[in-house]
Amino acid sequence: MPREVEPSLNERAFILQALQENIRIDGRPLDAFRTLQLSFGDDFGVADVRLGKTRHVPTHRPPYSSITKLKPVLAHISATVTPPFPDRKFDGIFTITTELSPIASPAFEIGRHTDQETHLSRLLEKAIRRSSALDTESLCILAGQKVWSIRADVHVLDHDGGLVDASCIAVVAALQHFRRPDVSVEGEEVRVWTMAERVPVPLAMLHVPFCVTVSFFEAGEVVVVDATLVEGQLSEGEMVITANRHGEICQIAKLGGVPTDALVLLRCVELAVGKVRELGKIVAGALELDAKKKDIGGMIAELSAENER
Repeated sequence: MPREVEPSLNERAFILQALQENIRIDGRPLDAFRTLQLSFGDDFGVADVRLGKTRHVPTHRPPYSSITKLKPVLAHISATVTPPFPDRKFDGIFTITTELSPIASPAFEIGRHTDQETHLSRLLEKAIRRSSALDTESLCILAGQKVWSIRADVHVLDHDGGLVDASCIAVVAALQHFRRPDVSVEGEEVRVWTMAERVPVPLAMLHVPFCVTVSFFEAGEVVVVDATLVEGQLSEGEMVITANRHGEICQIAKLGGVPTDALVLLRCVELAVGKVRELGKIVAGALELDAKKKDIGGMIAELSAENER
């Protein structure tokens, strides 16, 4: 089975020595994310997240943004009308699927599920679906007969660490960007309107969670946010913290590694909540910009009024 190329002894010694001196090889502070680039497709529900360093250096960016290294993750949302689960007659269906293919890394194979893919799927499930970020009751069309089934497909196009964080950003942004067709119910007859007939309807989000991964070095004394692939290979453990902008903690996942002191854990949670608020502002700004591009001449507002009539 293919494996990731491990860092050499010289690389290992150099990176660990730098971290002891609070220095990262890409120049970032220990608590800094890589540059986040978020774009949306022409269709609703397509989000492209690039978490990495780029050559386009705005004046307010620090020097560590001067090297090209992107890690794109593509999320696509789709919706179909299906019968509900027998024990959840009033709830729609929401599923998340992930794909790690050889295009992202030679360590991944087609048709073979790795532990990393299983880990990624479970963390996204807990962070988004099980935290009830999406209001599934709003997806009900006819109780016990027809509901909306929302599916989020996550495709990793390049792997350079931080898969959980980038994938969570992509799914949450795509869910907020997605619009489902409008429906009307007369008796037991359901009509699904095309997007040309009625303006599509956004999904009801109860809250907006984001994941922040912190890695531990030097027996937990050094804490690093958004570790690269090499840093992740050298870390002594990692912890994924999921929260929303209100400071509510959705999950804390730590699978093995060095023990974490209670005070260090509280410091990590406080750090993660601050990062989540920053990510929320970036995603909200990107959604607002994309909405202005699509709302040509104020047609969306006109069509929305037509729906209400």
